[in-house]
Amino acid sequence: MTSYPVQKTPQEWQAILTPEQYRILRLKGTEPPGSGVYDKHYPSKGIYRCAGCDAPLYKASHKFSSGCGWPAYYDCIPGAVERHEDRSHGMVRTEIVCARCGGHLGHVFKGEGFPTPTDERHCVNSISLRFTEDEEEAGEGKKDEEGENKA
Repeated sequence: MTSYPVQKTPQEWQAILTPEQYRILRLKGTEPPGSGVYDKHYPSKGIYRCAGCDAPLYKASHKFSSGCGWPAYYDCIPGAVERHEDRSHGMVRTEIVCARCGGHLGHVFKGEGFPTPTDERHCVNSISLRFTEDEEEAGEGKKDEEGENKA
């Protein structure tokens, strides 16, 4: 089993996540298609972050309309997502998880012919995400004019 930088017990995760976030992020569930707040969300800029640990995962510019019923991205922020073979449901798929906390995001599919730079579709549960308009990727907070972190 992979070890992630953010480690919490199931009880600690349950204390900070809603029951539905816990079911999807920690128990590898799936939200119903078309039900997520980010399915038809197309901002011009911003970052989609992990709802569990706040790690930056996807840029708004990576998002595209796939018609699948879940938010779709053609790429992630480099190093933000890990891929694992998923043999559940009688098929082989590629699961994607947050590289910082291991939270289940969804699955990635290749070769579907979408007119994107990667020909990949990261099919992500909205509930696994949190959107911020701030394009800052690092979780260090805003910096002042001298480059120092603000409190």
